[in-house]
Amino acid sequence: MKKIICAIMLSLSVLFMFGCNNISAADKDNSSKNDTVKPDADNPDNEETKDNGGTTYSIKDIYPFNDNVVYEYAGSGNEYAKYTVWVDYIDNNRAQIRKNNGGTELVTVLESKDGELRSVLSREETYFRENFTTKQGKVEEIFLKEPLVKGTSWTAPDGSKRYISNTEVEIATNVGKFKALEVTTEGKNYKKLDYYAAKNGLVKTVFTSQGSEVTSTLDEIKKDTPLVQNVRIYYPSGDEMKLYYVEKQLSFKTNDITRLTLEKLFKEVPKDNVGSLIGPNVNIKSLYLNNGVVYVDFSENLVKEMNAGSSYELNILQGITNTLGAYYGVDKVYITIEDKPYSSGHILMKNGEAFSVSLGNSEKLK
Repeated sequence: MKKIICAIMLSLSVLFMFGCNNISAADKDNSSKNDTVKPDADNPDNEETKDNGGTTYSIKDIYPFNDNVVYEYAGSGNEYAKYTVWVDYIDNNRAQIRKNNGGTELVTVLESKDGELRSVLSREETYFRENFTTKQGKVEEIFLKEPLVKGTSWTAPDGSKRYISNTEVEIATNVGKFKALEVTTEGKNYKKLDYYAAKNGLVKTVFTSQGSEVTSTLDEIKKDTPLVQNVRIYYPSGDEMKLYYVEKQLSFKTNDITRLTLEKLFKEVPKDNVGSLIGPNVNIKSLYLNNGVVYVDFSENLVKEMNAGSSYELNILQGITNTLGAYYGVDKVYITIEDKPYSSGHILMKNGEAFSVSLGNSEKLK
């Protein structure tokens, strides 16, 4: 039963509250670090969405996308009911969110369009950072649908009925009390209630199935807080022809470009007995995952700035491969230079031929 509840919650609980500003991909939040945001719970202008002649909000009013904010949810009834949400990317009417419930990380692309808030792509077990906002998944799921009034209904992907069941439910959280919109999903063996407050988004979820109840409630909002990831970088050693790895913590704010952060690390030399992975003027032009293979394209000066013999060159390439393979969780890396297969005076790779991760000749740098 625990596994069933966890699986359904993982697929359904991808929404969260954003903030109060509509941020484009080029904008940045310049507020002070580690602030706690106090939602507008007691603001008299923050009326609930209702159908009895009062103010009726649009989806945009309830879910304006906001950058560089972390949302913490407290949970009960299941070990995965507690979770944290980050905003990876925002691009116009789409936002990519990352949810970590302690067991896995789920990446979802949300789209606000044509009076609907829907997920257009969802990826489980996604521990790396890559911009998927331009991608389209096979299944879409609608979470909110206008008009935001009692009785509006639609169908979930599994055939369940989903509808707005109330517009004036009082919800208490650690960040305030809200008059919330209630959305009910009636599945074959479960029932799910999602509560949304105007200007504050998702504030509570109650999931029941065969006598079990799991609850997730908004607990804290942290402003100007980045996503922190642990990354292992493999640096080449010319003297011993070995690889030495260093554990690094990388901080990513909304819309930060992952390849540029990794490019900077590749140019570092942590100690005198190891070398950098790329020269100071080399650029990573593209970096992405496709069908279990990492594709990385470098600028034309990659080989020239290596200035290495065949053995050391292989060591450098193995360091690049191990680093990217570890970050993306795969064992194949396809390295190109200006979109052409890797080629030098010592090594000539065929079109489509990838390098393989090999950790046998590496140890931690002390």
